[in-house]
Amino acid sequence: MSITLTRAPFKADHVGSLLRTDTIHQARKDFQDGSISADQLYDIETEEIKRIVDKQIEVGLSAVTDGEFRRRFWHTDFLEHLNGVEGYVPETGYIFNENEETERYDVRNIGKISFNHDHPHIKDFKLFNKIVDGRAVAKQTIPSPNQLFNQGIRNETIYPDIEEYAEDVIQTYRDAIQAFYDAGVRYLQFDDVYIAGLSSPDIPFNDGKYPREYLIELALKVVNEVLEGKPEDLYVTTHLCRGNYRSNWAFEGSYGLIAPTLFAKEKVDGFFLEYDDDRSGDFKPLDYIPNGGPQVVLGLFTSKTGELEDKALIKARIEEAAQFIPREQICLSPQCGFASTHHGNKLTEEEQWEKLKYIVDIAKEELGY
Repeated sequence: MSITLTRAPFKADHVGSLLRTDTIHQARKDFQDGSISADQLYDIETEEIKRIVDKQIEVGLSAVTDGEFRRRFWHTDFLEHLNGVEGYVPETGYIFNENEETERYDVRNIGKISFNHDHPHIKDFKLFNKIVDGRAVAKQTIPSPNQLFNQGIRNETIYPDIEEYAEDVIQTYRDAIQAFYDAGVRYLQFDDVYIAGLSSPDIPFNDGKYPREYLIELALKVVNEVLEGKPEDLYVTTHLCRGNYRSNWAFEGSYGLIAPTLFAKEKVDGFFLEYDDDRSGDFKPLDYIPNGGPQVVLGLFTSKTGELEDKALIKARIEEAAQFIPREQICLSPQCGFASTHHGNKLTEEEQWEKLKYIVDIAKEELGY
């Protein structure tokens, strides 16, 4: 049976990344040790992707991903293959809750930014799409263009004017969207920690040169201009994340400060939002999302632990959200991926699949999935 995409996101969906399997971890180690080649590593990853595609379909998901199995980090693997960007090892990692330092790796701007038409993720998607073979919708996740506005990435010698930088980033992503579309992508997701950070009290990724209001407006401009003229049958969603590393988080704050601009005006087909704990604030910001507009994927389930949420509480939370957004616009998912980096969150693969099936089951009961 072939699934035709008529609307995305789905009533039961997931953000994208999945726990790397033991086989993947061992293959990466063997590659680093020089005991297998890059081609052999790629083939092993392919076999594992085949397995987890089957598993996603088995638990009832209509949209499946490659689990980000070929990536080390959710964002750097994509960004470092753009022209004018390189990966590097900084002196420190990012500091998460309770002073947990992430693995040291980041990207920086080293030249004029443009899309690399030999970007490996294009080839990767073509193979992934063949694996899926119409049995589900093949969803592609990439970091939002706004991730390139994090503190320390822009080279001010190359781009003294942030607006000029923004124009090149916009064109780069327009070209990326077209390349993915030509490769067969019809469901694309922007993962955006930067925008969520603009709603945090301290703006964790800001160097202080620009006021919050300007940065929010610029973030809106970047996404909306990237999406200008996109193919009508390409569905684009955005995931607003507060950090996800080994079951830890980076910052907190409701979506209230960005909602009047981004929720009201961002021209996406859906918002994946984190609502798994008190750090997320209440549902009132959802009132800014236009009725009949983007779908709202409530991340009421945590990807950080394997414990299944109380069903009665989930149902109550759906009813609470429905006070601010029409019920027909509500979808369900985990608040984030299960492995935003290769380390993965602190739960088992079996618990991961149980949670995804649980979400599917509740979406069927409550949302007519």
